[in-house]
Parts: sequence; structure tokens; C-alpha cells
Amino acid sequence: MNDLIIKQGKLINDQIVDILVRDSKIVAIGSDAAKGQQATKTIDLKGELYISAGWIDAHTHCYPESPIYFDEPDLAGASCGVTTLVDAGSVGADDIDHFFAITRKVKTNVYSLLNIAKTGIIAQNELADMQQIDEASLQKAIDDHPDFVVGIKARMSKSVVGENGITPLVKAKAMQKKSGLPLMVHIGNNPPNLDDIADLLTKGDIITHCFNGKPNRILDDNGNLKPSIQRALARGVILDVGHGGESFSFKVAEQAMRIGTYPDIISSDIYHKNRINGPVYSLAFVMTKFLCMGFSIQQIIDCVTKKAADLLHLQGKGYLDIGMDADFTIFDLKEERTQLSDAEGEVRYGSHKFVPVVAIVGGKEIISTESESEYAIDL
Repeated sequence: MNDLIIKQGKLINDQIVDILVRDSKIVAIGSDAAKGQQATKTIDLKGELYISAGWIDAHTHCYPESPIYFDEPDLAGASCGVTTLVDAGSVGADDIDHFFAITRKVKTNVYSLLNIAKTGIIAQNELADMQQIDEASLQKAIDDHPDFVVGIKARMSKSVVGENGITPLVKAKAMQKKSGLPLMVHIGNNPPNLDDIADLLTKGDIITHCFNGKPNRILDDNGNLKPSIQRALARGVILDVGHGGESFSFKVAEQAMRIGTYPDIISSDIYHKNRINGPVYSLAFVMTKFLCMGFSIQQIIDCVTKKAADLLHLQGKGYLDIGMDADFTIFDLKEERTQLSDAEGEVRYGSHKFVPVVAIVGGKEIISTESESEYAIDL
């Protein structure tokens, strides 16, 4: 008997499908995949709600014990319709064991981008002391948690690096060679200058906060991509939104898209404060901002499913295909005038918004969001 049948789910292309799940994997998907099948649990979406591979938020801060940027994984994750969170540097080698233990007890899938500073973010200036960057402890943490640590993180802005400038990134790139893991680099106020950062990055590295409105942004004064960013993108460097409380500008994002520069990953940089008080609120709210700016639904869903999974090498995630993990986000695309603000107080109004209704993790954990009560689903 199959563990779960999802009936009459609507894909982004409006195709209606049934999905069969067994042993936490997708075993069949199609218009008649549930015909003659039985399951311990059936969820009927009646052709009215969308279903996609589970949403992945590739830049979050969900280590509950962090003194600055913290949240409960299930509040930032499954309760917001997100089945997979990637914590972006809250934790370094000192606390990775504890963080890993916490994530084994939650419903949401959690991975870590390990901070190159062994302390993680216990203060805003974790890279101001080069003694915090210890290659041996970083590598041990990676070796001890090969399925949990999916990359490393370096925050390269003035408040973080102090007088060390570009040096922490040079060290990060040297350490990266041994692990081969992706490197996510936070860009903010300079120094170090963005040109110096971008010229060090190589294929598969990730620039996060790519649409920030600070002077160290990816656009020059004429609204064109800085040459260093053009070179980086040509080498295969990845752009991640990482909205956050201070790092997303509608004007920068809109201009970037006008000149043909789009993000590879849409992520929230969520933690308790910007989840509760905004301007982030949830990954769905960030996705709605891109819908308002003219992104297609398919582009947006790809950025939080298969592209995020591929670029961070998350095995089994991101696809509605046979053999993949049974992680699903059930959602509505609701027609409703919605006020949207960026990190600089700029406001836009959208005509539709993403409304997550249910997150299903591994075919077993079925988590309703606050919006579930609006929809007649028998869970």
C-alpha cells in the first residue's frame, strides 16, 4: 500500500495530476497515476490548488541559539510552506554539532552553509579577527557532517571584516579548494569593494544580496552591470536574492532585469525579526515581489525548487519526478491587491500573491500554514 496519494493537484502549466508516494519517495505522477491505488493517506486538491516540488529557501538564519539572527526552523520553514531551509552562516565549526542535533528534531529539512568564522555570527564582526578562521576546524566540521554542510559562507562587508578587507575571502577561497563546496558571499557596504570580491569568485560561487541598493551594488551609476560582475557571471558565478532587512531594492532589481540580469535563486534571508515585522515575512512574500516585477510563475517556482537544488547540490530535492524526495508545497495564486515594500521603504502593489497552504515533507510530515483554514482540504 502506498503511504500517500495526492489527487487532482494543479501544476504551474495547469495540468492536473495525481502523485503517489511510497517510502518517502515519489513513485508515480500523472493524470491517472492514482487509478486503482490505495494509500494510508489521501489528500484531494480537487484541481483547485497548485502543487510544486517543495520550496527551498536557500538563504535563512534558523539556528535558534544564535544571539543575533535566529529563528525556529519550523516557523521559518514548514509553517511558511517551505520544506527545505539552508542556514547561511549563522553557525561556524564551534556550534555545528549542536545545530545538527537540533535539526534532527524538526519537521523542515535543514542544511548549513558553514560560516568560515568558527564562532558563526555571535557578533556582527565575526571576520574582524583572522584567528576566527581556522581551516582545520572548518574541514573537520565538513567531514563530520557531509550531508548537512552543503557549502561555506563569508560575509564580506565593512561591519563584518573590520580592517581585514578582502583577506578573509582570499582565505575562504583557499579553504574551499579542499572541500569543493559552494561558497556563498554576502555583499554589503564597502570596503572591501565589490570589484575585488567579484574578481576572486569562480564557477558555482554565490553572490547573495545581489539586488541590494547600497553603494557596493552590482550596477554602476548608469544602471549597467559593473564589468567585474559581467566577468563573474560569465565564469558561472550565481546570483542569489537574499532579501533580508537591508539588502533588497526594487529599483536595483527592476533595472537589473531591464538589462537582462536575473537571479538564479530567490531566497529570503529570513530570521525572527524580519519574519514577524517585515519586510520579509516569508519566502512566499518575497516570491510575490518578483511576480509583481514581471517574473513568470514558472521562473519564480524554478528559482525556489530545481535551480536552488541544483546549484546547492541538494540530492533528491527540487523536482516533481519519480524517485525524488516526497517534498511538496501546496499553494494558491490568489488574486488580491497586495502592498509590497523593499528594504528601503519603496512600495509596489501586486495584483496576485503566492499563498502557501500546506507543506509536505518526506511524504509524512503534513504541515498546515495559517492560510490552510481558507481552503477546504481534508488533511
